[in-house]
Amino acid sequence: MNYKFIESETELKKVCDDLLKEKTIAVDLEADSMHCFKEKICLIQIASAKEAFLIDPFKIKEASSFLRVLENKAVIKVFHGADFDVRSLDRDYQVQVNNLFDTEIACRFLGIKERGLAALLKRNFNVDVDKKFQKVDWARRPLKPEMIEYSVGDVAHLVELQKIIQGRLAEKGRLSWAREEFEIQAKVRYENNHALPLFKKFKGAGKIDNRSLAVLENLLLMRLSIAEKKDQPLFKIISNPSLMTMACEKPVTIDQIVGMRALSKKQAGMYGHLCVDAVVRAMKLDHKALPAYPKTRRPRKDNRVQDRIDRLKKMRERLSQSMGIEPGFLLNNAVMGLIAFKNPATLEDLLTIEPVRHWQVEAMGDTIISTLG
Repeated sequence: MNYKFIESETELKKVCDDLLKEKTIAVDLEADSMHCFKEKICLIQIASAKEAFLIDPFKIKEASSFLRVLENKAVIKVFHGADFDVRSLDRDYQVQVNNLFDTEIACRFLGIKERGLAALLKRNFNVDVDKKFQKVDWARRPLKPEMIEYSVGDVAHLVELQKIIQGRLAEKGRLSWAREEFEIQAKVRYENNHALPLFKKFKGAGKIDNRSLAVLENLLLMRLSIAEKKDQPLFKIISNPSLMTMACEKPVTIDQIVGMRALSKKQAGMYGHLCVDAVVRAMKLDHKALPAYPKTRRPRKDNRVQDRIDRLKKMRERLSQSMGIEPGFLLNNAVMGLIAFKNPATLEDLLTIEPVRHWQVEAMGDTIISTLG
C-alpha cells in the first residue's frame, strides 16, 4: 500500500478533511511501553482502502483535525484489539472514539480461535507479518524502513478485513451483537496503575498476610521510584515474581536475597540495599499500622445458588458448541455467578443485572430463564 508521512499540521488537516469523506478507515498506534517508565504514543497509522498515512506525534503537536475524525460518528474506525489503543488515545489526547469496529472482538462472535492480526492477515490475504517489530522501541528516531513497512502493514488490510468480517457477522445475524461490544470497548478509559496503595494492582497480593503486604508495598514504592528516575518500565528494574519472593521470605541481608535468587548479583549490587531497607522498615511496623487488602463482599453461595451455577455451566457448554462461540466470551464465570445469585424470572429481570449485555439476552435469555426455572 502507498503511504505518506504527514509533515505538518496543515497537511494533517487536509488529509483528515479527505478522511471524513470515507465510509471506513483503519487506525493503529505504536507505543514505547516496553522501553520507558511513562509510555506514550510514538506513531499513528491511518489508512483508507487505497492509501496509508503516518503521523509522528513528536513532530505534529496539534492533532485536533485527527481527533475530529476519531470523534466523527459517520466514519467507521477499524482497530484490531482496540483496548490498548483506546486507553492510549484517552491518556494522550483525551479523545472519544466513535463508531469503532474491533476486528478482534468481531472474530469472537464468529468463533475464530486464532484472532491475532498476523494470523488473520495470513488466512485472508496470504500476508506474512514479522512479529519482531512488536517489541522495538518506537520512540527512537529515525524510524528504520522495515519498521515503517511493518507499521503500514498493520493498517493496510484492515478496511478490507473489516468488510469480510462484517459480512460474515451479518450472515450469522450477529452484527448488532458485535456492535454492542464495540460501543462498550470505545468507552474504556486510561487507568493510572501507580495509584496508592500499589499492591491493589499487584497479582497475588490478596493472598498474602498483612506483614508481607507491608513489605510488598515498600518494595513496590522503591521499584516505582527507581523506574521513574531511570525512565525504564517496572519489569526491567525488578520482576514481579522477585518482589513477591522477597515479600513472602522477608530477607534482611543482600546475601539472603541472592541466595533465594530473588535478584541476580548485578541487581543486588544496584538495588540490594534498598530492598533490605524496604523489608526492615516493614518488619518494624506496629501491627495496627499494617495495611490490609480490601475484601470484596461476594454473594454467599448456598446449595441452591451452586445448583443454578452448575446448570448454567452445562447450558453454556451446549450453547457454546451449537453457536460456535467460546464459553468464556458467551457468558463469563463472574456474570454467571451473579445471574445464579439474582435468579431472574424474566428477560427484563435478566437485563437489570448490570454486566449482562443485550446481545446475551437476545442470544440465550430464554434459555437462561428456563435453565434457572
